[in-house]
Amino acid sequence: MSPTVLVLAGIVSVQFGGALAATLVPLIGAPATVTFRLLVSAVIMALITRPRLRGHGWPAWRAGLLFGVALGTMNFTFYEALARLPIGVAVTIEFLGPLALSAALSRKAKDAAAVVAALLGVVLISQALTVPWDQLDHAGIAFAATAGACWAAYILCSREVGRHFASLDGLTVALVVAAALVSPIGVLTAHGPLTSPTILIGGVGIALLSSIVPYSLELLALRRMDPRVFGILLSLEPAVAALAGLLILRQRLDLVQLLGMALVVGASVLIMTGARPAATVAESSADVG
Repeated sequence: MSPTVLVLAGIVSVQFGGALAATLVPLIGAPATVTFRLLVSAVIMALITRPRLRGHGWPAWRAGLLFGVALGTMNFTFYEALARLPIGVAVTIEFLGPLALSAALSRKAKDAAAVVAALLGVVLISQALTVPWDQLDHAGIAFAATAGACWAAYILCSREVGRHFASLDGLTVALVVAAALVSPIGVLTAHGPLTSPTILIGGVGIALLSSIVPYSLELLALRRMDPRVFGILLSLEPAVAALAGLLILRQRLDLVQLLGMALVVGASVLIMTGARPAATVAESSADVG
């Protein structure tokens, strides 16, 4: 199978996993939904990778801890955004975080201009220009923006973890930390029974679609694909999120919001086309959204 198909399949998996999560959030709450995703992902990754934990000093464990905090906070705030906003809107706003990071790392004037265009796109998709200020979901927008900032932190932390842990060991450690961070909140704030078959199946499905499957596909694809091409393909995530929201959640975006999304996607493609491999958002798609 071609690497392009693998990447596109991973993107579809992530965003439809996010749409599945949006159906679980009203039943048990955003924190509990995040808890299911992180706990199941951590268990599966631990069984697959069997990480080597001995022989690491404090710098390695500090990097793993920070990576886990970024991962847990990113997922928590994104799912809180899903509870308040259409998934296409939430993903588009969140995408601004890694996009701004890529532009900052490239330090090119055209990339700075692209970020300005993306900011305009976020303003349009958030309906800040078409809906009265007091009717906007400020909390949802703030949660999505925070998730974007955490996504950028996740990218930076993943690089540091990669210097200390082999293969996927660092991600497994981060998932365990993130699950430990979020689980108490998820259990205490759960709206309904967490052990019902529907909730358990949904939680496993979210973990597989949003973490395990896309990460595996991306690893296979990156063996044969330029990371910059991967970054360009990743720019399609907001559009795929909107499609998942339409098909699964019946969430429709108006023409102004679609224009805003197009600006963000276009800005991302512009930045990724000229980005150095180290500066692309390609390092960060699994476990997001």
